[in-house]
Amino acid sequence: MLKNIKQLYGNKLCASDGDIGHVKDFYFDDTTWAVRYLVANTGTSWLAGHQVLLSPHAFGRFDPEAKVLLINLNRRQIEGSPSIESHRPVSRQYEEDYYRYYGWPVYWEGGDMWGMGSQPVAMPPPDPTLHAHLGHQQSGDIHLRSTQAITGYHIQAADGMIGHVSGFLVDDKSWVIGELIVETGHWYSGREILISPSKIERINYEESKVFVNLTKEDIQRTSEGSVAQAVAGNLHK
Repeated sequence: MLKNIKQLYGNKLCASDGDIGHVKDFYFDDTTWAVRYLVANTGTSWLAGHQVLLSPHAFGRFDPEAKVLLINLNRRQIEGSPSIESHRPVSRQYEEDYYRYYGWPVYWEGGDMWGMGSQPVAMPPPDPTLHAHLGHQQSGDIHLRSTQAITGYHIQAADGMIGHVSGFLVDDKSWVIGELIVETGHWYSGREILISPSKIERINYEESKVFVNLTKEDIQRTSEGSVAQAVAGNLHK
């Protein structure tokens, strides 16, 4: 089922033994469009000043009414995970330490979206007391991007600007972004449309632009349905 990532921001995060904060952001891979990490805001009491990354491997049930995402870890496991500095990009060395710590299969080996499978699979992490903190190289993974940062980027079609990114629709099983939600400008009455990542040629981070291999006519001809229908699973391509 597709979920609008924007509606997940601020939702409460609950470990097996208590609250751990709320959803702040998501990091996705701009080559596969898979969400690799949730960024948790732990507040000012528990783990104050510590940026916590949570892989979809740890995601449990989501309660839309209470706006709570259950995390299949306990606080002790999260406290012992490799720490990361908020002002630095995520490095591959950090990810290697992170996945080794939790005992999850790495996503960059195996050929599938999540390494050996198309979906993240929950696996019981080992005892965190068995792990020592390892040093991290500081070279960042240039493919991991923030959904919060990309929101607001202008969309450049082949024949002009068509609007800006206002959200993302993500599959809650594979955690792959299936559609970008785009708020159009005056040329299309300010409608909200969906654009598949397969139509994206490139993202220019210096100019804050997303370039798509579509024309305005292409978009008008193919933009059927709505974001609400897509989330409900009724939009067929």
